[in-house]
Amino acid sequence: MAKPNRYFYPAVFTYEPEQEIAVVFPDLDVATSGVDEQDALMSARELLGITMYGIEQDGLEPPVPTHVNEVDVAANERAVLVDVYMPSVRLASANRAVSRTVTLPAWLNAQAAERGFNFSQVLQEALKERLQA
Repeated sequence: MAKPNRYFYPAVFTYEPEQEIAVVFPDLDVATSGVDEQDALMSARELLGITMYGIEQDGLEPPVPTHVNEVDVAANERAVLVDVYMPSVRLASANRAVSRTVTLPAWLNAQAAERGFNFSQVLQEALKERLQA
């Protein structure tokens, strides 16, 4: 059976003065937090991806998500539907290396080689910085 490309689960965001935003996935019994809404949502997506990947790896059936409108929330809480794109999570978890051909000006290649630069490491660092990963 093919694994889904995307999962959707409700999360409860809890707001307390002078505290990080707490995020709980009631269907999955996992939690995280964030300093603001954007950080909380990003943390929630990351946690959802890790959790669902673990469920897949263990060969378990994912729990049926509660409809977001059916999640009980208090006055200082909000139910949010969080999604995660699993192909990215699966690839990141595999952490396998792929080979790429890179073209450089000869002078740049010579200077980098002279200084003993590891081209793969420099390219990875530059891509991570650009992608903010």
